[in-house]
Amino acid sequence: MFSFLVSFAFSALLTLLVIKQVGLHGPALDADFAAVQKVHSHNVARIGGLPIFLAVVLTAAISMWRVPTIALWLLSLLLCSSIAFLGGILEDYTGKVSASWRLLLTMAAALLGYFLIDAKLTRIDFPFGSLPLQYVWLVLPLTVLAVAGIANAVNIIDGFNGLASVVSICMLISLAYVAAQVGDVFVVVAALMVAGATAGFLIWNYPVGLIFLGDGGAYFLGFMLGELALLLVVRNPQVSTWYAVLLLIYPAFETIFSAYRRMFVRGKSPTMPDGIHLHSLIFRRIVQWTVGRKDARALMRRNALTSPYLWMFSLMAVIPATVFWRNTGVLIFFCLLFIVSYVWLYARIVRFKAPRWLIWRKKD
Repeated sequence: MFSFLVSFAFSALLTLLVIKQVGLHGPALDADFAAVQKVHSHNVARIGGLPIFLAVVLTAAISMWRVPTIALWLLSLLLCSSIAFLGGILEDYTGKVSASWRLLLTMAAALLGYFLIDAKLTRIDFPFGSLPLQYVWLVLPLTVLAVAGIANAVNIIDGFNGLASVVSICMLISLAYVAAQVGDVFVVVAALMVAGATAGFLIWNYPVGLIFLGDGGAYFLGFMLGELALLLVVRNPQVSTWYAVLLLIYPAFETIFSAYRRMFVRGKSPTMPDGIHLHSLIFRRIVQWTVGRKDARALMRRNALTSPYLWMFSLMAVIPATVFWRNTGVLIFFCLLFIVSYVWLYARIVRFKAPRWLIWRKKD
């Protein structure tokens, strides 16, 4: 908990400093209100990842002094994550780093992690045994694609105030809890300090959106989630590989489903942004009915009201993953249940048949 509190304090102060000195970050202001995925009505700095990253670095320095046995692991993890963070923060400042280049940098970070901290997918668990993965030609690409995919997935769900950050905090706390159960001090400390830094940013981001997470923050959080989930499973065989799958299934399946929808349903590039993600549909077809008006204040309220729907939805995966972290059969069942629930809910909303219990009406 020490790592969480220290990181929270650093992040809250650094984020406030960025907000107060927003004039120094002119190129990083998000002023594109017309894009399909934009739902804000004023200029906002999109470099929330910068104070998060700096808070994690500062907290890691203190943690390495307090627990020297994990110093090399923390230093190596931060080195790897800085590559993923770099691509995102450069995009936040310049707007000229393509999605392909950001993905390549994240893959390079995962590749470095493969060799530097032995973060590799070495087995797949099944209810009645495990399938070892021994060949480099198979393990290496699977590992790199998995970690880079999660980093990209967190960036995709970063559509509303507090959405990606709260989902990430819940996942990181779950990782810390399970790591504590198996005595993995490194993962406990790393997960808590990233969660604390994200929480420090969150108090300025939600509900009013004084600063955005940005690509730098999203790629950094996604990379750390992917690496820590992978390391927890690899370092502790008693933790099922399906724990990591279920824990991360919301952003992962959102990405897979979006790619399928764009390529096979709409016939477009899977990298082309659109406004019909699940969170976008909830904003437009459920929360819109709740708030009604279209002025700037109502837009902000609709933005803030959208995220809790997805927080609750993601907890459908995070909670059972945390409770049944060693029970492969149960974890696989909840993975299938989540996928069916996602597809059912998406189909209902996209056809304007959203379940009535999702809609609550509040007068202005």
